[in-house]
Amino acid sequence: MIPTFHHEDFSVGQLVELKATHEQVVSVCLPARDEAATVGPIVSLIQEELVAAGLVDEVLVMDDHSTDGTAEVAAAAGARVVAVGDVLPELGPGSGKGEALYKSVAVARGDLVVWCDADITDFGARFVVGLLGPLLTRADVAFVKGYYDRPVGDRAHGGGRVTELMARPAIATLFPHLASLMQPLSGEYAGRRSLLEQLPFVQGYGVDLGLLIDIAGRHGTEVLAQVDLGTRRHRNRPLDELGPQALAVLQTALRRAGTGHGGTATLVRPDAEPVVVTAAERPPLVEVPGYRRRSA
Repeated sequence: MIPTFHHEDFSVGQLVELKATHEQVVSVCLPARDEAATVGPIVSLIQEELVAAGLVDEVLVMDDHSTDGTAEVAAAAGARVVAVGDVLPELGPGSGKGEALYKSVAVARGDLVVWCDADITDFGARFVVGLLGPLLTRADVAFVKGYYDRPVGDRAHGGGRVTELMARPAIATLFPHLASLMQPLSGEYAGRRSLLEQLPFVQGYGVDLGLLIDIAGRHGTEVLAQVDLGTRRHRNRPLDELGPQALAVLQTALRRAGTGHGGTATLVRPDAEPVVVTAAERPPLVEVPGYRRRSA
């Protein structure tokens, strides 16, 4: 079983001491596209509660072609803002959530990299503290996945539709060793740079599942952990945006299972334009000359 923790198992003071003992640098990365309404308060809270305490060393916002002032709001709140397209341009154009995560590893300073979504409306220090806890208290843990209750409207539960309808059935069928993960597609997770730079990243929404499958395949589930982060509220996307996400997850699962499928596919739906989804991937950063030069 993958070990499970609760964010209240860890305190800021405890983790600051362990961080200093192990001489670790911590980066919190927020991939963001048009999140001006929420990114500012998230950055400010991290700065005021975690950077000031010495637990976090940098807050990095990866601006993914925003048009609503996300970059300006994040910078004003104290974040270091980097445009996704400006990182490793020699790799050619890319797009999607996984692209932003990949580029964040390339430019972040941290030995430990924490990711949180930039659309959370009830963000608290618990997200970062909970994710860092297993990494700083357990030398055998290399990757930590968050999970939480996801209210929808007045209902206490009901979020995570792609997880329930696509990711969980795919895992149960093809990768049952990962079935104990509560929320395999959660946007809050953290890992050691030494692990992350060795992994390929799916460019789109298949990145979450792809990382889990690859880590377990290379190192076993023993290096994984998960942590209960409490409750998470964010902007719930309409169903027509979730179909392409689900297709990206399916493509990644099929490709990792070696079925011969999992390439480009076109999602056709009544009364909607067809959507082409391509499960393109970026190579491990250690294989990219530009990243190796930066690391050196």
